[in-house]
Amino acid sequence: MTAHKFWHSRGYLPHCDTPGLLQAITFRLADSLPADVLGRLLQEIDNDVEKLRRIESLLDAGHGACWLAQPAVANIIEDALLHGDGQRYRLLAWCVMSNHVHVLIETWKSYPLPKVVQGWKSFTARLINRNLGRTGTLWMRDYFDRYIRDDHHLAAVIAYLHNNPVKAGLVQNECEWLYSSARLGAPIVGAPTVGAPTSSSAIFKSADEDVGAPGNVVPIK
Repeated sequence: MTAHKFWHSRGYLPHCDTPGLLQAITFRLADSLPADVLGRLLQEIDNDVEKLRRIESLLDAGHGACWLAQPAVANIIEDALLHGDGQRYRLLAWCVMSNHVHVLIETWKSYPLPKVVQGWKSFTARLINRNLGRTGTLWMRDYFDRYIRDDHHLAAVIAYLHNNPVKAGLVQNECEWLYSSARLGAPIVGAPTVGAPTSSSAIFKSADEDVGAPGNVVPIK
């Protein structure tokens, strides 16, 4: 049985690996952030919430080769996410952007989050490199995660995730983005029905405020 790591760090970002949590995950292409900009940001900002907010803002600026914008490449990622659904985790929502990927899953016992993310990366890297006719590193080694605290936070994160292409100016409506669960037009499995924010501004404000800070971890019953 593979052991879970619970709270741990791989250098500059904290990770929470506890079975039974809803986890919002972001992983990105290796060239998606200029190394000098990222290094300066990590040195200047100590607060994890602000650090992650700034990093996600930089990602939305579209740095790097943005290979994920190619339909064939985006399809590879979607297929990989869907393949593990019901086997290693429960897939709730996702959005493939041009240089990074947002995923919302329920983690399962014996399938630690670092192993799940590494599985996505290693499998897709082989297929994407073959598709692009390239070799070498595709994904940045680390990833960002934040566990979902309650129904309010769940609604906020789903709204933030689905709105990402709109916020980046890629589409007018979230349902127009082809590589996102928003296009399915059906309620997300496990999404809250009560207690969620009633206005979009409240939802997006909550999502920004709830990024990544450690707290009391309560697994889903």
